[in-house]
Amino acid sequence: MHALRLARCSAARSTTSRAFATTAACVRSPGLADITHKGVAQYDAKQKAFRQKIAEQRKLKEQKPLVAESEDDANATGKLSSLIFGTEEGRQMDKEMEHSFSQVLARGKYVHSIVFHEVQPDKVDEYVELVGSWYPRMASMPENKVHLYQGYHDSLHSIANHPEFPAFDKKLKSIIKSKRVSLMQEFSFWPTTAPRQLGGLFELRSYTLHPGNLLEWETHWRKGLEARREVMEGVGAWFVQIGDLNTVHHLWQFADLEERRVRRERSWSVEGWGDTVHKTVPLIQEMKSRVLIPMPWSPVA
Repeated sequence: MHALRLARCSAARSTTSRAFATTAACVRSPGLADITHKGVAQYDAKQKAFRQKIAEQRKLKEQKPLVAESEDDANATGKLSSLIFGTEEGRQMDKEMEHSFSQVLARGKYVHSIVFHEVQPDKVDEYVELVGSWYPRMASMPENKVHLYQGYHDSLHSIANHPEFPAFDKKLKSIIKSKRVSLMQEFSFWPTTAPRQLGGLFELRSYTLHPGNLLEWETHWRKGLEARREVMEGVGAWFVQIGDLNTVHHLWQFADLEERRVRRERSWSVEGWGDTVHKTVPLIQEMKSRVLIPMPWSPVA
């Protein structure tokens, strides 16, 4: 189970993002004042190194040897395979029809949980201390299976039955005003990035689509992401399956707010991006943008 938790203070408008890790907690709530323009060069260098590492890993994966079938074997089994499984063209058509829904839309490897906590204005620092002492510790326990495939229900059960959970839960309920949870899957064309320490800040862009338009959204963004990647660092994209249905979340990372402005403007000069915006805007009912500052113990801080 992968989780991203956000705490939003309605009066103070301060927002924090949380991701599981194992380092020490921080009592003071992080904020935009912690981000300076001096970190842009360092951010760019870390981003370049991270992308090079991903490219090298992908290249090694593609170079794995494949077992080739001999021509005689292929001819001998070709007619029998067609009789049992249909022609190659038919199998391909079936595969494309199936892919057009679940397998293309969702990567299906993980269950992702996004949790929004609306924190009382005078309790933000207390909230940061509480979750900073709890979440990293729970994530570090192997039995909680926080980062493992098919571990969502096991994680919930294990954490809820921890002897210290009742005290944590009682304290949390006294600090927050509301809680919203959604279970999501990531888009197959945009796998969630591995943990990295680039610094800077994040922008979570949330889109509520008109019902029935998710597949069309995926089709246009599959092309648009290639254009965006030339100038912006995408962390991941998810669509909600339980919770706020017809909702899509995109997470981006920037060195600071000025770099965000510069890179978003630069996107319009990349071929294909304008067409993506033109085709996806009519699909949207509502959209929100949240600027997030990661906790010091986050693996993406």
